[in-house]
Amino acid sequence: MSNYLYPLASLAQIQKPPSREDGVPEDLEQDLRAYGCKLIHQAGILLRQKQVAIATAQILFQRFWYVTSLKQFGVADIGMGALYLSSKLEECPLRMRDIINVYDLLLQRANHSIGPKAHQEFRYYPMSYFGDTFHGMKEALVVAEMQILKRLGFNVHVVLPYNTLINYLQLLGLGRNPEVCTKAWGYLNDA
Repeated sequence: MSNYLYPLASLAQIQKPPSREDGVPEDLEQDLRAYGCKLIHQAGILLRQKQVAIATAQILFQRFWYVTSLKQFGVADIGMGALYLSSKLEECPLRMRDIINVYDLLLQRANHSIGPKAHQEFRYYPMSYFGDTFHGMKEALVVAEMQILKRLGFNVHVVLPYNTLINYLQLLGLGRNPEVCTKAWGYLNDA
């Protein structure tokens, strides 16, 4: 199958991803992938990253799991790596330290919401830049970026549907209709 018809993955990869072969249930895989994309989206917003870079990171994240099992890498680590790589690809680079800080905040907030003190107000405790947590997350980010590149064979070209949408709206004479444009753009973001 051509990569132009299935830009995310081949039909065989979609039907039987590596995680399934490793015994990861389909619903758990879908939940973890959705959670990873949610983390990327939230981190991108907090970092004031461009929507194009966030969408590119989510696509790289999804592509990665079509060639690698969820048992081999952490969802948060690959999400950080995908966001870092996409920021370079879309020429709006982010600093590693900023990505690590935001992911630390998001992961602490997630742990708080499921912990025994979930009823209490969340309080963020920043990590030390000289501590093991920071260096561990930094190493995980670098390894994740390298693994994404390696396992995708450096095929990180992503074609986003936004330009196509704008062309079709203009072709149909709907480019100046804010209601249609907003609804169509919303469908793309929710897909």
